Amino acid sequence: QVELVESGGGLVQAGGSLRLSCAASGSIFSINAMGWYRQAPGKQRELVAAITSGGSTHYADSVKGRFTISRDNAKNTVYLQMNSLKPEDTAVYYCNAHRRILIVDTDYWGQGTQVTVSS
Repeated sequence: QVELVESGGGLVQAGGSLRLSCAASGSIFSINAMGWYRQAPGKQRELVAAITSGGSTHYADSVKGRFTISRDNAKNTVYLQMNSLKPEDTAVYYCNAHRRILIVDTDYWGQGTQVTVSS
């Protein structure tokens, strides 16, 4: 089992910045990638950014150039630096850890943290 604890959400004005943190604990061996998803009211959960164990990153087009995902392996923590925030970034942000062993995929989720961007 993997436990993920997010922090750093809140209310910010458009153009502002926030940094989300996700601390992982438990059976974190063989975690292939970690990422951030978000879900706005009435919308499906979507991938925002991901980072692999090798350090490769992927971003949704809507956040490229504004958000940066990074990881501190010593602290088992992943960060999402969000700059130039827009009202459409308002959502609950979820941390995700993905493990693949042979052909078995397992996803773990944090409890979510609310990000609200006011116009």
